[in-house]
Amino acid sequence: MARPSKYSAEFRSDAIALWRASAGRRTFKDVAADLNVNPETLRTWVRDADGRPVAVGASQDTEAELARLRAENARLAEAEKEWQLEREFLRRAAAYFVREMK
Repeated sequence: MARPSKYSAEFRSDAIALWRASAGRRTFKDVAADLNVNPETLRTWVRDADGRPVAVGASQDTEAELARLRAENARLAEAEKEWQLEREFLRRAAAYFVREMK
């Protein structure tokens, strides 16, 4: 059984209202410090009140950009593997020709 909260429902709703009033100008950490609560506690209260995860500044554009960057990262990692193979081939070829010239 979960222990009862030491914060009243009224305090929680006031804290949520304070954060919403200052959203965009102040962080959870700043507002929580003013209220002497843990920032994650405040974040949880806001998330529960909204019924969805709180992602400050996140949007569909952000998600699309993240997907694009992940795809680009995978492409660059594959290209790096190819470049390593080419460098190894050239290193071996150079060593071969040095031996042949001696």
